[in-house]
Amino acid sequence: MGCRERSDKRGLLRVVLTGGSCIPDLRGTLPGRGAYLHPVSACLEQAVRRRAFNRAFRGPGPFDIADLREHVERMEQADQAAP
Repeated sequence: MGCRERSDKRGLLRVVLTGGSCIPDLRGTLPGRGAYLHPVSACLEQAVRRRAFNRAFRGPGPFDIADLREHVERMEQADQAAP
């Protein structure tokens, strides 16, 4: 969604809109429309800058992405800590 690069579903993070907030759907089972992006900060920031969430969720936004940003940062830190 952010970088527009294609990838298989396992390498992407599903995001859903719940109450005006974009939240990560770790199991892929939350109801509603989902959008996929790479779980890296650069891809997330690009999606925000391009207003990709507004188009994906068909809403005017702005949407709260604090939880999503925190989750992506934790995933990146975990990847860096892994040998």
